[in-house]
Amino acid sequence: MDANRHSGPARRARRARGVLALGGAGLLLAGCASMPDHGEVKQVSASQGADSEVRVYGVPPAPKAGPREIVDGFLEAMTSDDPGLATARQYLSKEAAQTWKPNASVTVLASGRDVSSDKQGKDPDALPRFKLYGTRVATVDERSTYHPEVGRKPYERFLQLVKEDNEWRIDSPPDGLVLSESDFQRIFMPVNKYYFAADTLVADPVYVRQRTDPDSRMDRMTQTVKSLLDGPSRWLGPVVTSTFPTGTTLLDGTKTLSYDAQDTLRVPLNEKAENVAGPQCERMATQLMYTVRDLASSRVAQVELVRPDKKSVICRVSEAVAAGIAGRVPSPTHQYFIDGGRLLKITLPSDPEGTPGAATPVSGPLATAQQLKLASAAVAYEEKRAAVVGQDGHHLYVVSLTQAGQMPEAVLSSRVKDGLSAPSWDGRGDLWIADRDPQNPVLWRIPAGTGTPQKVDVAGLDGRIEALKVSSDGVRMALLVSRVGKDGTRKNELSIGRVERAEGSGGSGASGATGPVSVRELRPAAPRMADVTAMSWAPRGRLLVVGRESGGVSQARYMQADGSTAGGSLPGATGVSAVAASEDEKKPVVAYSEDDGIVWLPPGAQWRTVAAGGRAPVYPG
Repeated sequence: MDANRHSGPARRARRARGVLALGGAGLLLAGCASMPDHGEVKQVSASQGADSEVRVYGVPPAPKAGPREIVDGFLEAMTSDDPGLATARQYLSKEAAQTWKPNASVTVLASGRDVSSDKQGKDPDALPRFKLYGTRVATVDERSTYHPEVGRKPYERFLQLVKEDNEWRIDSPPDGLVLSESDFQRIFMPVNKYYFAADTLVADPVYVRQRTDPDSRMDRMTQTVKSLLDGPSRWLGPVVTSTFPTGTTLLDGTKTLSYDAQDTLRVPLNEKAENVAGPQCERMATQLMYTVRDLASSRVAQVELVRPDKKSVICRVSEAVAAGIAGRVPSPTHQYFIDGGRLLKITLPSDPEGTPGAATPVSGPLATAQQLKLASAAVAYEEKRAAVVGQDGHHLYVVSLTQAGQMPEAVLSSRVKDGLSAPSWDGRGDLWIADRDPQNPVLWRIPAGTGTPQKVDVAGLDGRIEALKVSSDGVRMALLVSRVGKDGTRKNELSIGRVERAEGSGGSGASGATGPVSVRELRPAAPRMADVTAMSWAPRGRLLVVGRESGGVSQARYMQADGSTAGGSLPGATGVSAVAASEDEKKPVVAYSEDDGIVWLPPGAQWRTVAAGGRAPVYPG
């Protein structure tokens, strides 16, 4: 990096921006110094937070600034909140300022943006040009979808300067924004918008600005609702639908959304939605309810869709009604694990801080099948059936957990020892499993858990599936794929694929349909982890992943389904080798530790051992 990278206006810009940010905070504090005891009750912004009025502004180019100062100042101004990024445009030529589209995309660079002077031959009269370069870790497209890079991908862009009105200006700005990773995390935040797959809501992660968007002037909640109305990401689009009529937008001029004293969020829509019938409108409002619930500064108890006159209501839904429409899987009543080759269960306490029940064997044929030792198990969401694989990894059985009887025949077999992976159920009642036969690796789907096994095509698969977890909605699959690296060692990488069901395969939500099913468009789910050992789906469409970064130690951390990091690693989880999470956030994270056995991490509490023996913990799914 050039030693003069932070000289001149860049350094002054940062100082000025800091003063402006603190000044905004001071205004907030001053505004809250006293509480009026009279006057009308007014609506408040639903997304108003403690820092909602803090703004960061860039500094315009200084008169007669040199070429390097112009480049540095432009890169600093690119991180500001100016309306339309007007300050950043002042560093551009007149034509470039008119054509630059900062919202077209975001390029995220690992450790910062490096700049070096680029000599164009030996011509002393050549116009100055600078190379902007770094290591690209991700891009965010025009639909706000995050796309991680696998490996260290170089980024390079040349910034040509010209003289206009005797001042240096940039004539070839980069496409969209180019941000360091730290700036990106400061400016943007991950949110989920929700669409329907059959009768179940599916999370579609995107990134929006944490503060007001410079271009639209929308706050973060309004940005998210606009993104919802714009439609799903290209990756998820083929398997989900939006119930909003085509062309539905927020009413022109909507920059913020408000809720009233009854915690009702009012969302004004254009004329495309004003004549929607009740059931469809309730599904629309349910999409909105789940999309905004994490963004409001307080609880949203109800959502109202409002006609363009801003007075009459198209429909409204409460939290309870939305929960019934959302089609979520039931909250589990037990947590399961294997001990001594047997499947055991622990009754979950109703209070997250409560004492769990003692571990007991499950009922049904597994209770009396003394000769069958288990290697892995998966319990269906209704907790009435289990899919189990014998200790030798040859055979898969589907057994009742409510009715006694003899062990049924195997529904699927592998010809090699340890051939079958742990099975996984989706919320539609279908069962999935991988055969790891080196000569004939196959992904299988067993419709309804009882139908004839179907081979599933996995497009672009480069390696062997070692483990899998299908999401409860049945449209996303996490695959642990082993590949031989350049050093000759086999490592596991985590990918997510889109599950596509052809007509007649259960696309409308039917269980047990036998049409063709495929897994498409694999994308990296933990691109920075050099080796992944275990994973589980977690609340809000995230993944809980156990693995290690290159040169690091094993850890468990949450990842967004788009491959971005959703939060820090779980505290004290460096010794776990298996993990399970429920979609119910009130249920504890469960893990297997070689030293402690089955351990729980309740919300807001510390790890505790619940079964000194045992391994392979699972929740239903």
